[in-house]
Amino acid sequence: MKGFRRLVPVAEAVRALRSRITHRISAVEEVLLLDGLGRVCGEDIRAPVDSPPFDRSALDGYAVIAEDTFGASQTNPIQLEVAGESRVGVDPRRLPRVSRGQAVEIMTGAPMPPGANAVIPLEKARRVGGSIEVYDQVHPNQNVSKRGEDYSRGDLVLGRGWIIKPWHVGALASLGIAAIKALRKPRAAIISTGGELVELGQPLEPGRVYNSTKPMLEALLKAYGADPLDLGAVGDSEKAVFEKIREGLRVADMVVVTGGTSVGALDLVPEAVSKLCDFMVHGLAIRPGKPTGFATLNGKPIFMLSGFPVAALIGFTILIPPALEEMLGCRFDPLPRIRGTLARRVASPPGIRSYVRVRVYRGGSGEVFVEPLRTTGSGVLSTLTRGNGLLTIPEEVEGYDEGDEVEVELLSQIYEGVHPGG
Repeated sequence: MKGFRRLVPVAEAVRALRSRITHRISAVEEVLLLDGLGRVCGEDIRAPVDSPPFDRSALDGYAVIAEDTFGASQTNPIQLEVAGESRVGVDPRRLPRVSRGQAVEIMTGAPMPPGANAVIPLEKARRVGGSIEVYDQVHPNQNVSKRGEDYSRGDLVLGRGWIIKPWHVGALASLGIAAIKALRKPRAAIISTGGELVELGQPLEPGRVYNSTKPMLEALLKAYGADPLDLGAVGDSEKAVFEKIREGLRVADMVVVTGGTSVGALDLVPEAVSKLCDFMVHGLAIRPGKPTGFATLNGKPIFMLSGFPVAALIGFTILIPPALEEMLGCRFDPLPRIRGTLARRVASPPGIRSYVRVRVYRGGSGEVFVEPLRTTGSGVLSTLTRGNGLLTIPEEVEGYDEGDEVEVELLSQIYEGVHPGG
């Protein structure tokens, strides 16, 4: 058994990874607008029309010529003749023209009638038979949403490489766009190693465990918009690992190997990868997940993640989103963060970036507390279901004391009071 030659700091590893990935996903596919949610936009999309397509009222009231209202007040109301009404959905060409001394009753979002240049709010006027009394003045364009105010024809609405959000869907729909071009989803081949693993649906024999890391990684990949390809499990054979990784590189944009990544006698993945790649990093200065690594071949990445699910999650979070960003030309949203008071002291080895699983909860007075979990094994999934956050301790910090204010990445909702699952 031999140790790691060098533990690489996270920032250095991520820089190296980004610089070595030259494989790009450029193929696009047309999808319906709603099906594009969460996908990466494959082209610049510009407004084909003005939005709104006509001047419209921003509130319920009366469309008027602003100059007719100058000087109006509660003690000096101005009387205007009501010449008609404008409702939502009406053809603007069928509306009456507003002349001096006239007004048109109008609904929110209804087209402005020709001649009018402002809207007096309903509560600032009083209907008296066929006329209104106006008790306040408005200036030109007041309470009017102008044509093209939202988007003018040719404006950039969505850029290539942007991740499509619900509000993008709304903006595109407002412009009559029913389908868009999205980048093809990245394909990630997943390979499991280890003779102790049992797949879901199979009987669990003595001395063996269910493969929980693979389904978790498949879910993570889907959450980042990738398509996981399960290439199955390989036994403790370097040649079998080598051939399976070669297969993954043929059919996918990246390969993710779990297990067999450390420095023990049966940890054969790094040796197999080293015979394939043109660049490799093995061993990160992190806890948990020290055996994590990656390599590249012709610009495609090969990731070596721990077989333990928590360590695999940390390795995934550090390496795979940046790789997908390089391939797709996008940027993912960061996890939400919150600051809170540390409930007890937590230590970290010098030179190591520690990812501490914590429980974030609000006290009785609304203050936020961060409680490090006492059970911290790399394979203990309950620390992710009972906990709800990750506290990152940088390499240059050897821990935090009880009472320190710390910042935490939230994995799920904040608990109210001490969570009973702790």
